[in-house]
Amino acid sequence: MQLKKMSLALATASLWWLGSGVALAEEAPLAETQVEDTEQQKKIKARLAEIKAEEKAAAKAANGYYVERRSYGTQKETEPPRYVRQLNKTWLKDYDSFADVDWLDIGFEHRARFESRQNDFRRAQENIDEPILLRTRAYLGLKNILDPFRFAVEVQDSRRNHSDYNGFSDPRISNDPKDIDHADFIQGYLELYFKESIFGKDDLGNSRPFWVRGGRLAWEDLDRRLIARNEWRNTTNSFQGIRANIGEKKNDWQLEAFAVQPVQRFANQLDQVDHAQHFYGLVGDWRGWSEYVTIQPYYFYLKQDGSRVKYDGNGVEYANRAWYNAVRQAQAQVDREISTGGIRVFGILPGTQWDFDVSYNKQWGHVQRFVTSSAQSLSLANGRYITVDQDAYAYNAEVGYTFNKHLWKPRFSASYGVATGDHVSGGSSSRDTSDNQGFDRLFGFARPWSNNDYIQMNNIRATKVRAEFDPKVPFLENVKVDTGFSWYRLDDATASWSAGSNLQDVSGRSGTDLGKEVDLRIRFPLNQYASLNLGYAHFWAGDFVKDAIKIASNNNDPTRSLSSDFFYTELTLLGF
Repeated sequence: MQLKKMSLALATASLWWLGSGVALAEEAPLAETQVEDTEQQKKIKARLAEIKAEEKAAAKAANGYYVERRSYGTQKETEPPRYVRQLNKTWLKDYDSFADVDWLDIGFEHRARFESRQNDFRRAQENIDEPILLRTRAYLGLKNILDPFRFAVEVQDSRRNHSDYNGFSDPRISNDPKDIDHADFIQGYLELYFKESIFGKDDLGNSRPFWVRGGRLAWEDLDRRLIARNEWRNTTNSFQGIRANIGEKKNDWQLEAFAVQPVQRFANQLDQVDHAQHFYGLVGDWRGWSEYVTIQPYYFYLKQDGSRVKYDGNGVEYANRAWYNAVRQAQAQVDREISTGGIRVFGILPGTQWDFDVSYNKQWGHVQRFVTSSAQSLSLANGRYITVDQDAYAYNAEVGYTFNKHLWKPRFSASYGVATGDHVSGGSSSRDTSDNQGFDRLFGFARPWSNNDYIQMNNIRATKVRAEFDPKVPFLENVKVDTGFSWYRLDDATASWSAGSNLQDVSGRSGTDLGKEVDLRIRFPLNQYASLNLGYAHFWAGDFVKDAIKIASNNNDPTRSLSSDFFYTELTLLGF
């Protein structure tokens, strides 16, 4: 019996040993295959990493240190402007005479925009206005062939047709230079350009050019909120003076300086230099700290000689008693010295699709006021000039996320912006002797704040959410859509809503709830020479508007509707 048990155990062990041997024999080539697969995967990963590094290096070589911002509405106009082409890269290259002409830049652009504005809060009275805004530009620039000497000329003609306000009795409205500026120069300068300069090269081997320009100038800086050409508006900001620059956007650092005077626009006569104001500035770009971040410190200085202030922003003389009395003239002809210092930081969080754009501005200096000690009336007899401090600030922060792997490349963002308002003490603007807390937006543009053009960078707190995407449409390419929702509050309840027909409640009892806005924009090219832009914006007025329009001194229609609609369609045609 014991012998049988031992025989059975040996037989079982033999069978197990044979089975294990077979299994091991089968697993051996399998293990070798797994090792080979692992090594192959490592090689593939290594090669993919090499390809990614090569692509990154190629992009670095092409773009240098430059990383484009993603924040909404902050892309600067290029220099020369986007509608300009090098001659041998236009359809003229098909002619032998022009095939090798790389030393001439030319451009022609015509834009026609139909607007339908119902209950426009920029006006004191409710109505429906449907103007056609026409803008024509032409550019000619010489480069390379005579280096270091270069020059450029840009002319523009801006007109407004079929508007209810064209025949208005008030020339400040009928000849509004925000819409109208017949045939004038917006640029005309001589330039010294040195591609290879004493400032050497950056670590990537990119030359750091140096140039200086003198004459009529138009350009954009930072996020366009303080210095802009105002591309949306029918007319363009321009200056006269000198502008110099070290480096370009491919370099690790760049520095710009300027000393200019703003140009006063007139609807029906040649624009003139505003001799009452001098504007100076320094703007830096530091891109070398990180490949994901750009840092822009800046300083601006605006000086106004009140004795030389002659025109309002609409080109109407303050001495014209049909529209301005002596007191209003005295209030306008004041001295100002305003310094604006700030920093902007924008970029992309490493390894993610999160982007950010943050800026902070501080203003200080001295501002004159013409005030009265009388609570009953303001007149030259009982009025006097006082000097108060300028003490204001503004900031803006935007965070966005792009779904890069999605076919439509959607980007969702949220932003919050603040610009201080001038608090009125003593219950009367004419007797206010406190510091000036109202932020001066200098020569910036308002479009990112409101698609209705209702908000400027003064006395505002704006919260926004926005979506941008590139839908894939079978019969159209490069379609771009963006939409957003905004909540607006006044920063100070006693300060004015400057873009809203200067609506104001100095008592502060109307509160700060300015309103809400929703907007939608669709842009798409028809072909390489034509593009279409469609947009809509709706505004709901808040409690401040509802109550302040009932104050008689505001000269607003107290029965007007508390919402507005704005629709536009815009066609742009290029000559080259």
